[in-house]
Amino acid sequence: MKKIVFNLLAYSFLFNLGLFSSVQAQGCIAVRHMACATGGMSHGPIGTTNTAEQKGQVIFTTGYRFLHSYKHFVGTEEQPQRVALGTNVINDSHSFDFGLSYALTDRWSLAINLPYNNNSRSSLYEHYGNSLESNPNQLRFKTHSSGIGDLRLTATRWMIDPSKAVKGNLAIGLGIKAPTGNGATTDDFHKLDKEKKDYLVNKYVDQSIQLGDGSWGFNVELQGYQSIFKNASLYYNGFYLFSPANTNAKTTLSVSDQYAGRLGINYSLIPHHGLAVSLGGRLEGLPAIDIIGKSEGFRRPGYILSIEPGIAWMTGHHTFAFNLPVALVRNRTKSFTDRQDPLGLKHGDAAFADYFLSVTYAYRF
Repeated sequence: MKKIVFNLLAYSFLFNLGLFSSVQAQGCIAVRHMACATGGMSHGPIGTTNTAEQKGQVIFTTGYRFLHSYKHFVGTEEQPQRVALGTNVINDSHSFDFGLSYALTDRWSLAINLPYNNNSRSSLYEHYGNSLESNPNQLRFKTHSSGIGDLRLTATRWMIDPSKAVKGNLAIGLGIKAPTGNGATTDDFHKLDKEKKDYLVNKYVDQSIQLGDGSWGFNVELQGYQSIFKNASLYYNGFYLFSPANTNAKTTLSVSDQYAGRLGINYSLIPHHGLAVSLGGRLEGLPAIDIIGKSEGFRRPGYILSIEPGIAWMTGHHTFAFNLPVALVRNRTKSFTDRQDPLGLKHGDAAFADYFLSVTYAYRF
């Protein structure tokens, strides 16, 4: 088998684990957590022989992702007064995912992935309110959600025989998303009665921290690489989730399509020790209008464009990676409901994170 200058199949597989965004991946933009389920990758040390996955091989993957969102945007314009006045919404997310891939052949693989999320959301407006009249002490309270998210099963095929793909290759995957995450999570909200006494109301938490959307979906994935010069390769990967359902039957929240994509360069820093770095761009978001089905109900559409540095280390059967996407553009686009305004003035806001932290691990059996 030929020697390759940079084994991107292994490297891109690990970094794909963080591609599919967490439940409130960018704060109020509710992109559900769906780590990449694509299997069938090579896992030899970076810069060494391409040890493409063989028939019957199993790979375990897991990842952790954290974000803290607090800055509000309308379109691409930040609303700094929300932070200054203390009326901003703060979302914190700790997301974990667990996956297994099985090689049916050296080109075909099946993979399953299940996320687990722990989220908190702090606000004034959902409880006593933002105004000094309704909330004179400007008290904020938290709501929470925790549990498994929506499960995904994906079949993937490398378009070129991996044993011959020295310079580049492309993998295409098709999958389904099952509604295993609770799309109708509730928690207690603080309210004041006429005598200004606190009481609790149990109701559905915000869409951004719901654990699922309560509906089936299907997705298309792709990833690939192309050698460009010694020890360096171009990488690209992405997905689009189709959600045919209109709204959640219980919450009436909109069931939305989702998308994400990445493009960048990997460089084998110390090939014989399996150490590599990467730098690229990352786009992820939620459209206002779905490709299939209606787009009614409440949603906060938008997208985030980030610069994404990363580092990976491969040793034996183990692979570790760290990514830190930093937001360059945050855009809360107009929703389907916003677009119904005859004057064209309605435009909701959303809170976004400055960055998120992603740590991933893979083990090849």
